[in-house]
Amino acid sequence: MAKLNDLLAQKAALEKQIADAQREERGAAIAQIRTLMAEHGLTLGDLGQRGAAPKKSSGGGAKVAAKYRNAATGESWSGRGLQPRWLKAALDAGKKLSDFAV
Repeated sequence: MAKLNDLLAQKAALEKQIADAQREERGAAIAQIRTLMAEHGLTLGDLGQRGAAPKKSSGGGAKVAAKYRNAATGESWSGRGLQPRWLKAALDAGKKLSDFAV
């Protein structure tokens, strides 16, 4: 039966081999990409990222002005996403969307 220290040494050696292989494959992939970019005259700008990760929005979505408002209750809807229940019920009752335009 193998000793714990022997197994840990084997594990460390395997992890080093894995890291080396990953580094090698990554370098080869980068070289291949550079070659293709040079062949086709592409730049980082052509890829649409300007060489960095895309920026995330800071506010989680900007507020949009209301386009439709229920005069009776004051509820509003921006026109984005699913129609709210109050608007759907009113439309089903025969009213027009333009009746609620702000």
